[in-house]
Amino acid sequence: MGHREDLLEGAKRCLLEKGFVRTTARDIVKESGTNLASIGYHYGSKDALLVEAFVALVDKAGDSFDEAPAGETGAKSGSLERFEEVWSNILRGFPASRPIWMLTFEVITQGERLAGVRELLVKAQREGRSGLAALFTGIEESAIPDDVVETEGRFYTTLLNGLMVQWLFDPESATTAEQLTEGMRRVMGRASGDSSGAGSGAGAGGGLQP
Repeated sequence: MGHREDLLEGAKRCLLEKGFVRTTARDIVKESGTNLASIGYHYGSKDALLVEAFVALVDKAGDSFDEAPAGETGAKSGSLERFEEVWSNILRGFPASRPIWMLTFEVITQGERLAGVRELLVKAQREGRSGLAALFTGIEESAIPDDVVETEGRFYTTLLNGLMVQWLFDPESATTAEQLTEGMRRVMGRASGDSSGAGSGAGAGGGLQP
């Protein structure tokens, strides 16, 4: 690998071991076997490198979001079955991804000390919204309309962040995929005027359907 790749891998290891606040440029250099000048040359700043490393870690964790257990078939995109399936996959991967979600929580709670990192991550959030919207709607990520990303993508990101906080606080009492889906079913039912809570609904760009 070249210095750029070495720096990225070193930054990933530093983040998982020390987090954002405690990781220094010298830590990354030591871990990657490079030099301080390489950080500026390849990434512009330590913060920019850490953000790229964090996004790469999240992307890797996100690869499991669409992996159904052996023997299960994928549910229809846009259906409540697909909604439950994806959240089941996400929650199933939470234990292995815990260090990554702790990094996210660090950004939330240490925002004032991570101003540069936070600003760069805010700019990268759209990519996350786009990826989640693609999972649930079945639309190719490169073809997802902006309005779907900015509505459904934001909705799924909000749910993910909420589940992350619940799970980090207490996995045993965190909302399950089944509970989340039943809640969605009831909300959709009331929105359609079905007092029993069972009903149908559809969002922009091929949203949830029963």
